[in-house]
Amino acid sequence: MRTSGILLHITSLPSRWGVGTLGAEARAFVDRLHEAGQTFWQILPVGPTGYGDSPYQSFSTFAGNPYLIDLDTLCDEHLLAPAEYQTIDWGQDAEHVDFGLLYQHRFEVLDRACSRLLETENEDFDTFCTENADWLEDYALFFALKTAHGGAPWSEWELGLRFRERQALEAARLEHAYQMSLCRAAQYLFFRQWAALKTYANGLGVRIIGDLPIYVSADSADVWANPGLFQLDASLRPTEVAGVPPDGFTDKGQLWGNPLFDWDAHAREGYSWWISRVRRQFDLFDVLRIDHFRGFDTYYAVPAGDADAKNGRWRQGPGMELFRALHDALGARPIIAEDLGYLTDSVRRLLLESGFPGMKLLQFAFDSREDSDYLPHNYTKNCVVYAGTHDNDTINGWMQTAPSEDAAFARAYLRLTAEEGWNWGVMRAVWASAGDTAIVTMQDVLGLGSEARMNTPSTLGGNWTWRMRPGAFTETLTRRLYHDTALYRRLPPDASKEESK
Repeated sequence: MRTSGILLHITSLPSRWGVGTLGAEARAFVDRLHEAGQTFWQILPVGPTGYGDSPYQSFSTFAGNPYLIDLDTLCDEHLLAPAEYQTIDWGQDAEHVDFGLLYQHRFEVLDRACSRLLETENEDFDTFCTENADWLEDYALFFALKTAHGGAPWSEWELGLRFRERQALEAARLEHAYQMSLCRAAQYLFFRQWAALKTYANGLGVRIIGDLPIYVSADSADVWANPGLFQLDASLRPTEVAGVPPDGFTDKGQLWGNPLFDWDAHAREGYSWWISRVRRQFDLFDVLRIDHFRGFDTYYAVPAGDADAKNGRWRQGPGMELFRALHDALGARPIIAEDLGYLTDSVRRLLLESGFPGMKLLQFAFDSREDSDYLPHNYTKNCVVYAGTHDNDTINGWMQTAPSEDAAFARAYLRLTAEEGWNWGVMRAVWASAGDTAIVTMQDVLGLGSEARMNTPSTLGGNWTWRMRPGAFTETLTRRLYHDTALYRRLPPDASKEESK
């Protein structure tokens, strides 16, 4: 079945309180997607973010981001009073998130709501804590200790806590019991609101595509609680870290800095941590995009302490053994493999054997110096086609900043015209392609330029902050999206039947 959808992270939704959340604006966006004949809403990872505010560097792969908890909903539930959050300065720029202000104010507000939740008997909360204890207890202690240490990474805590000595952990649980309870309550509120939003979306036929980074952050409850699953030395420092080698975009490569998995250790335990991780994702999402799929074949390892990624080397990943273990434990699940970048024959074989659809990125197609697999005439049906992702410039921005030969190639190949709009011409090519699924960003639907770019890889500052202005997703845009979605036969079955009446 041919389908389409829109990529927009939750933080980019409009909001009066500083950042997009799981509340009314999220439901309104779902309404628009439904009216526009879209099948999918794709988002970025929803874990709690730290320094740099990247959703791909989270304090936990299992926890939810408290910033996304909707404050108006808490007010409706009498867990907050209006004056406790509506009088706070959350920032004056409707088109950008001020994460500094969020960090200053959000947890204080949420602690008030969580303390009120804890004052009442709540069997649902108790059940949540019991059912999620395998990750929630470690995360709650991690969060409490991180708060107590002024935000310092766990690698700088006292030795007893760093090495998880039993007596030190028991003493910490007693000392920080209330802070741990507040953290559990915040996670409960996040996942309760998430479940309500997902139920609403699914009820309108909108399915949510989640995003799973291959790696976890060094400063995370995941590494702190499971050091034996990562490539760490006797001092619990990474021996090598993740990145990608130099390429045509950067002669130094990209140094991500994440600790690398000890794949032999994961294999010995039957990949149980990965099974739990992916199972949790499918509790939240209908479809899962797995980032940096090629790293499961071979992964790039950079010596810890290097200033860039030039001296890394390729090492063998788990390959199909991991995906067989996931299939045996979870059954067949809808997964999208992010297979962008430098691909070898072995990566292509892994993708083919897994059966997962890969990604085709139109912005990568028009390097005028060489032919490209990303040109639409090379697409098969089993792929997900994008104009660009969160890591790319917008279409209009790319047309202005790409080498003139590449932009000219795109205009000629796609028959682009200024009258139609560069963004609509490129999106038309995405929808017209053979790929079963087509995804465009909300920034491109709105026709925005480079000012609306979500992320520029290998840069710090100014990323992840873009927000959609209130009312920007108009009825006119909705009708135009519906028309083109119908034209290229990507409407959901029910919408197609409705249109034919």
